[in-house]
Amino acid sequence: MCGIVGYIGSQKASPILLAGLSKLEYRGYDSAGIATIEGNVLKVVKNKGRVESLYNLDDTKKLEGSIGIAHTRWATHGIPSKINSHPHLDNSNSFAVVHNGIIENYIEIRKFLEKEGYHFISDTDTEIIPNLISYFYNKDTKNDDLKILRAVKNTCDKLIGSFSLEILSLYMPDNMIVVRKDSPLVIGKGNGESYIASDIPAILSYTKDFYLLENFEYALLSRDSIKFYDNDLKEFEKKSTTITWDAMAADKSGFEDYMLKEIMEQPTAVRETIGSRLDDIYCNFDELSFTKEYLSSLKQIYIIACGTAMHASLGVKDTIEHLCKIHTEIAVASEFRYRNPLIDETTLCIFVSQSGETADTLAALKLSKEHKAKTISITNVIGSSIARESDFALYTHAGPEIAVASTKAYTSQITLLTLLAMYFAEILETTSTEELEKLKLDLLALPNKVETSLKLTSQAKNIAKNIFKEKDVFYLGRGIDYATALEASLKLKEISYIHSEAYSAGELKHGTIALIEKGINVIGIMTDENLLKKTVSNIEELITRGAVTTVVVSETTSKQIDHSIFDNVIVVPDTNIYLSPIVTVVPLQLLAYYVSKEKGLDVDKPRNLAKSVTVE
Repeated sequence: MCGIVGYIGSQKASPILLAGLSKLEYRGYDSAGIATIEGNVLKVVKNKGRVESLYNLDDTKKLEGSIGIAHTRWATHGIPSKINSHPHLDNSNSFAVVHNGIIENYIEIRKFLEKEGYHFISDTDTEIIPNLISYFYNKDTKNDDLKILRAVKNTCDKLIGSFSLEILSLYMPDNMIVVRKDSPLVIGKGNGESYIASDIPAILSYTKDFYLLENFEYALLSRDSIKFYDNDLKEFEKKSTTITWDAMAADKSGFEDYMLKEIMEQPTAVRETIGSRLDDIYCNFDELSFTKEYLSSLKQIYIIACGTAMHASLGVKDTIEHLCKIHTEIAVASEFRYRNPLIDETTLCIFVSQSGETADTLAALKLSKEHKAKTISITNVIGSSIARESDFALYTHAGPEIAVASTKAYTSQITLLTLLAMYFAEILETTSTEELEKLKLDLLALPNKVETSLKLTSQAKNIAKNIFKEKDVFYLGRGIDYATALEASLKLKEISYIHSEAYSAGELKHGTIALIEKGINVIGIMTDENLLKKTVSNIEELITRGAVTTVVVSETTSKQIDHSIFDNVIVVPDTNIYLSPIVTVVPLQLLAYYVSKEKGLDVDKPRNLAKSVTVE
């Protein structure tokens, strides 16, 4: 959702802040603002709308300060407006704050502060924070170097909810304080300067060395040092992490949109995710310490995720059960905690999240650990909250994914989950060596198969011209193809705003067929030979009722159908059925992309959506 950037050093802060905000636009936002210290004044420039609206403002051009904070806001409390935008000041204009997250008890704190004589001009939960800092600062009778830090700590102790904060103060004009709880924040270490952001790509062009803050760790930054304090305000040493991403990977590299660039990067993303995990003998997961005894004791595996990550998990459920012979359930993270799930030492919980910051998934992870289950995270972001909280962290190597609608992260997640299933099967000896060796070879061939699927761009573009005016589209699949149907439908919804639903083809006659009328578009996925005839039969019932049909088939299933009965036939390369979701989704990602382009929409930043869902 919201994005944070900060800078302290010897350079002019405002250009760095604005550039960082521009790189966080993919997170979704409705307003933006920056604050710098200009002599003895805290200067705030903010506005409703895009970051670019700040560039040419006279007030922005006048900013000369070398310390500043910045924010893109996605409205939670109060409508999108200049007043509700961040940064927010206290009543004395002595403290400036930007905030990601949600303060659940802000009304209670606001009422307390109003009784103490404070007034508020916005509708946000954030405005209480600088004023509460001011309150504690003024109540503190000690005038030592930690006075402001104590005021910030006392404030954070009162906040219920999630937050990452950047704080500037006129009482400490050469310093900045940052802290987080359940909302991401990183500090980039430069030479005589520091960069702060909610997401690494925002500042990756400046440094590759980062400090990854844990909950209730406070950082006091000056131009030439960073001091870290725990929640008792005891100073401690913190190690930095080197990030190996290429900063250019976060740029469009000549593509019109990030989403198209990321779709085209999928062969590389899959190849990098496979990496060195496959050799001639075993799958390599050296970071895991699972024994045959432990895996044999498992009664069930939960894979817990949201949105696209959940669809990736569904795409691998059958693979895990087939290879490992362990009951596997895919759980929606936002519902998981509220169903009293049966979790204990005989349960393995796997958490899948592109950002590693998904609030619902993180909460489900904490619940699982409370119930003594072992936990594995699968994420694309090194040092993210979910990765740090889990017992074991596994990383896809998709590289930065900027477009809100996930593509390369999805296919990389399926790849890594499949590798994990193979690893378990090798330890458990539940699948023959011959079958595993065949699957390894199919995995190694997968990047080339994805490259072949990308050559279907022209066909997807042509089909999009016949779909972009539609109000309803249906996706159908059976077995493992149903997971692909769910993800393809979500992509269309996310970026084209066309109402779209995915159904298991066998369920049509149980109610859904009532929605079919002449001219409605239906997209079927048919790569499983065992289910081909039944799926064709299901779709033929829709054809008789006037549906316009597009089917995605493999080279093998293509030869077993009559192409003439369908309006469009998309043929993808043959691959192992357990890998088919990676190949079949590619032309459907392209279809959604080109439908959105035909409608003239913002592909990378669809309305109401955010890349990293850090609130529940």
